[in-house]
Amino acid sequence: MSRFDKPLAGGQVQRTGVYMGRKEDNIKKATEVMNILPQIRNLCIAAHIDHGKTTLSDNLIAGAGMMSSELAGSARVLDFDDQEAARGITINAASASMVHDVGGVPYLINLIDTPGHVDFGGDVTRAMRAVDGCFILACAVEGPMPQTETVVRQALKEKVKPVLFINKVDRLINELQVTPEDMMARFSETIKKVNRLIKQFAPDEFKKSWQVSVADGTVAFGSAYHNWGITVPYMAKSGISFTDIFAYCKDENQEELATKAPVHEVLLDMAVSKLPGPQEAQPYRIPNIWNGDIDSPIGKAMVNCDPDAELAMMITKIWMDPHAGEVAVGRLYSGSISQGETVYAIGAAKPERVQQVSMMVGGDRITVSKVVAGNIAAVTGIRSAAAGITLSRNKDFIPFEPIRHYSDPVVTVAVEPRSMKDLPKFIDALRSLAKADASLQITTDQETGEALLAGMGELHLEITVYRIEEEQNIKVKVSPPIVVYREGIEGSNRGHPFEGKSPNRHNRFFFEIEALSEEVVAALRAGDLGDGPVRPNDAKETGNKFGELGMDRDLMRKIYAINGTNVLVNDTKGIQGLHETRELIIEAFKEVCTKGPVAEEPVQGMFVRLTDAKLHEDAIHRGPAQTIPAVRNGIKGAMLRARTVILEPMQKAFVSVPNDWLGQVTREVTNRRGIIEDMPSDGEVTTVVGVLPIAETFGFSNDIRAASQGRAIWNTENLGFQILPPQLFDKVVAEIRTRKGLKPEPNSIGYYSE
Repeated sequence: MSRFDKPLAGGQVQRTGVYMGRKEDNIKKATEVMNILPQIRNLCIAAHIDHGKTTLSDNLIAGAGMMSSELAGSARVLDFDDQEAARGITINAASASMVHDVGGVPYLINLIDTPGHVDFGGDVTRAMRAVDGCFILACAVEGPMPQTETVVRQALKEKVKPVLFINKVDRLINELQVTPEDMMARFSETIKKVNRLIKQFAPDEFKKSWQVSVADGTVAFGSAYHNWGITVPYMAKSGISFTDIFAYCKDENQEELATKAPVHEVLLDMAVSKLPGPQEAQPYRIPNIWNGDIDSPIGKAMVNCDPDAELAMMITKIWMDPHAGEVAVGRLYSGSISQGETVYAIGAAKPERVQQVSMMVGGDRITVSKVVAGNIAAVTGIRSAAAGITLSRNKDFIPFEPIRHYSDPVVTVAVEPRSMKDLPKFIDALRSLAKADASLQITTDQETGEALLAGMGELHLEITVYRIEEEQNIKVKVSPPIVVYREGIEGSNRGHPFEGKSPNRHNRFFFEIEALSEEVVAALRAGDLGDGPVRPNDAKETGNKFGELGMDRDLMRKIYAINGTNVLVNDTKGIQGLHETRELIIEAFKEVCTKGPVAEEPVQGMFVRLTDAKLHEDAIHRGPAQTIPAVRNGIKGAMLRARTVILEPMQKAFVSVPNDWLGQVTREVTNRRGIIEDMPSDGEVTTVVGVLPIAETFGFSNDIRAASQGRAIWNTENLGFQILPPQLFDKVVAEIRTRKGLKPEPNSIGYYSE
């Protein structure tokens, strides 16, 4: 039985509206409207976990005739993954296309429902690249929460215009028994908080114009579960007032309210009138996501969303179809893509043939012959495609900017197949997972078949292992979770450069190291300063950007390379032959950034200056075998002299619990090296706000549940890295090194000067 079939008494099945003619009519209309650019809207729904995104998506899709209205709010049509259905959360960003008429004009709405759980934030970031507008959901009872801030920031970083929907208004009235005045005050506070976020994170040119307001119709109120919504423009159109809404909810008559102000009509009207179409959005979005020449023919084509120009498509999602294999979903910014043509996944060696082109409706793909610019499409047959990859017919096309994720993987598990006969299948499954989820880092030992999966949290890795076992039918052994630490610099060896010698003793490199400021690290993490080796022609411009962040402009114009949040600068003068070793110096720097001197963990926030060098006059004596070890030892020794620290990933936890169980919950937090920052109280419920090391959070869910007898509600957000307490340094370093097969104690500073 399909999940859209409705069971009846006696085991019979009634076919619901999903299979009725209206859906087919809408699909037909959608394929016609998809070629009319002013009548297209690409948008997503984003919010904190459990604020009602998927329920709202159901109702929008049902209202557009793409599923049965009886099942809206419970079918969770966009949660087509069985783990999503089982856990009641969204894991994948799923898309659906629907048609909505405004004033007799049909509009194609390409909608993406995104996850709210912090472990799947990468899917939200990737979804934002594909859309031009965003519904930010906020719960009327809880207001904007930590993940709300994250999704607003992600939207504004991609220049995606937000509007606000305040959901679960009925709970305010019926559960909290608020007065109309209290309700308006809560709405006002939520709107202020969201506008504060927009003012903080929006590009300068939109800080004012993108502020949301009740008066101009960019704020809606309603209940996705009970299928009603309202905006000021819809009030004027329907004659319904806030007083009426209060009365309908108070009298438990929300069904009638849903017929007078259906949420799909209110919000899709809002999407059409208040959110930009591709022709309006691409002129300001393309310069933000593409580094090529905007005045070139292809630059102008993308700005104008020209369907007849060269193909420019960015893949934002890969998912596995059991029948068709890998399906690549992405946004077309110019040109068109057709079944049977050959295209390049930029960076791949050869073109590949498009087997199928489709529109997406949850788990269904509706095959069409061609999709044009301004739309979100699904294609099969492009094996080289991955999330973040650009598709074009021109193999020399400048790809779109990489999608920057806000969190790094912080938890790792080792996974290997139980049976060696499954090894080839296992490696294929890992390759597909890596392409589908850019937030997942996978390293494989080809001999043993063991793979290290690094993800955003326990749940992220649980779901990944489930997909290997159940979807790929490969039984695996999984290690307990391991925390990914970082190495960083606390001090400096300025004035005392460390000397690294080559094995033949004919080449010497001198390094000074210090920590970069938090502001510079944030800019590096956001991708504002670039990544990789810096070409000499670009060094001046890059140096100027660092100068704007308070660093020495002249010094930074000598920059050699950026690796993640680490920077290498050549601060030498007149060293003969040094330019010939440039690539080797950068390679050694990259190696150190990957494996630091203390625990061979990745390094972050490090500023490396090459202050002097003595090189053998004969190039044959300063090749890779001499230069790379000398530079590597020089940087590692300088790090130890500057004082290297271990940085551990941290998480902020928000635990709301009835006051009777407050003591047990605070004890759970403090027993895990947690620091309680705040304990705001709201009647009989107190929220414990604490900061915990991720290393101490394994099993936290079960323990909190037990401590509160299941009455606590909690959520978390990642906080980045903080310095590990000194008293734990030796213990943690020894554990990491032993796990990696190294001797427990790190090398001393003398080791690197030998």
